[in-house]
Amino acid sequence: MHGAARPHPTVTAATSDHTTRLGTEPVGRLLWRTCTQTTAAVGVYGVYALTNAWFVGHGVGDSAMAAVNLTAPLLLLLGAVSTTVGAGGASLVSRALGAGDRQAAARAAGNSFTLFWVCALTTTVLGLAFLDPLLSLLGAQGELRESARPYAVVLLCGALVSTGFSSLVRAEGRMGYSTLLWLVPVAVQITLDPLLIFGFDMGVRGAALGTVGGQAVSAAMSLWFFFVQRHRPYRVRLRDLRPHGPTLRALLGIGLPSFLAGTGVTLLAVLVNATLAATGSVTALAAYAVCARLQTFVMMPHTGISQGLQPIVGYNAGRGLTHRALRARNLALLASLLYGLLTAAAFALLAEPMAGLFLNDADTVAAAGQALRVIALGLTVAGIGPLVVAYSQSLGRPAPAYLVSIGTLLLVKVPLVALLGQLGTGGVWAALAAGELTTAAVAFLLLLRLRGATPRTP
Repeated sequence: MHGAARPHPTVTAATSDHTTRLGTEPVGRLLWRTCTQTTAAVGVYGVYALTNAWFVGHGVGDSAMAAVNLTAPLLLLLGAVSTTVGAGGASLVSRALGAGDRQAAARAAGNSFTLFWVCALTTTVLGLAFLDPLLSLLGAQGELRESARPYAVVLLCGALVSTGFSSLVRAEGRMGYSTLLWLVPVAVQITLDPLLIFGFDMGVRGAALGTVGGQAVSAAMSLWFFFVQRHRPYRVRLRDLRPHGPTLRALLGIGLPSFLAGTGVTLLAVLVNATLAATGSVTALAAYAVCARLQTFVMMPHTGISQGLQPIVGYNAGRGLTHRALRARNLALLASLLYGLLTAAAFALLAEPMAGLFLNDADTVAAAGQALRVIALGLTVAGIGPLVVAYSQSLGRPAPAYLVSIGTLLLVKVPLVALLGQLGTGGVWAALAAGELTTAAVAFLLLLRLRGATPRTP
């Protein structure tokens, strides 16, 4: 669809070359550059997820890994909040910059900060106040509860610094600094983990402190970028932090699918853990812990592709260059499918050796290997859903994102785990794979309906 670009305000010289390249550089080269940088950034976190699992598994034990995984929904919930303000804010910022409205971009970023801080502080207060019921809900009992409790306390206390707002940085084309917001804190985390777990014998509490320490570095870097650095299209000022009704409504309207998806993933993780605890054992829980970490790692490039696509689509949509947005979407979809096939093949062929890197018990390694082979089926198309969500949010059209993120979760994934989980641990693995395949099919159909969609103005 090569319609003429609609009129828009002239972008002043204050807009950086990083931003204007989003609308001028050849789409293929631009997408490659943005996606490799975002993939490298989030891929570093994937490496941390694996190294953290190794440190816990070998420094504390297989049961400790199961306990840490039981508290993983807390991280998922905080991630859902940061993704909500990040996706909504990034869409508003990139489209505002494309339209030449720097004040709207600053206000969107400032309101994103305010909304996240309020939600994070609320999470800390409520989480600590109701910690024991929360641990019971997560399935932490007996020995597992003793390991899960200190880990959860540290994570809740660090909620306020649990994001670096890298999506807002990417929204203006600053891919390099966005990468640093992932790279530097992960380097800190990888350094702190062995020091605290092995050197100071702090066990799972040390693993949690390493995570929060790295997050605090990322948050500090983000504050400097938005509030201090001058050579940018806009700078967030105190007045931009004041809640602005229309901006908050637009931000939540676009970002809410991400929150619902993140919350849904959190609930799904709780359901899977509870089902495994009822039908399996600590062995099954430890096996799932490794599978979850490995799946997080291989999903990082899918996340990178979606994140790299967002600023390109948002900026070009804001300038009316719809044909560039469509080409970027198609290239990103192809890349996601090719990568999915490669990762699924690797999981199927190398299941036991990969599980053996993190686990000590032979039975647990065998259980994890069996799970990885089944889960690999869903990984072939696991990137389609996140890509469609990111694309529709970038256009300011959240409805498809709602259907993909929360609709498939409630109507497909949760019922499958509840139903097939009654068959035992094998049923749980089959339910996870079938859920991914069905979600990808729904997302692809919605993408076809978005083919001729026109972007909404910010």
